Amino acid sequence: MSRTDDELQGITRLGDRHTVYDYDYNPGVLETFPNKHPENEYLVTFNCPEFTTLCPKTGQPDFGKIIINYIPRERMVESKSLKLYLFSFRNHGDFHEDCVNIIMKDLVRLMDPRYLEVTGIFTPRGGISIYPFANYGDPDHQDMVRQRLLASFRNS
Repeated sequence: MSRTDDELQGITRLGDRHTVYDYDYNPGVLETFPNKHPENEYLVTFNCPEFTTLCPKTGQPDFGKIIINYIPRERMVESKSLKLYLFSFRNHGDFHEDCVNIIMKDLVRLMDPRYLEVTGIFTPRGGISIYPFANYGDPDHQDMVRQRLLASFRNS
């Protein structure tokens, strides 16, 4: 079952040979496509092992891994646009906790998923690692929101 031109209409970054990288935070690069299986609850995971942002106070680079898990509804995020979006944090000055919450809120606003979580696994600075976790669930997934948040405490 191939995608139709109508289903791919909003996808402009994938296949573009002249990719422009935004070095400042830009949620406008995010694109979606229709979920062909909205009747199924299934998990999509993205792993970005080279996330970079800046400390808002010192301007020093912070490095980490961002893991995004979500259960789609009608729309799904296109992976190249997600890559460009995450890259746009390169010169964004914010704390790790803020970045994880911003990413979560932008993706929820973009896709209206059933469930979504974002985990940041940042490399140590000053001998301390920071692992922020933020999640969202629609009314049918509130138990999962609580369970995943509590599980995040136990796995830290």
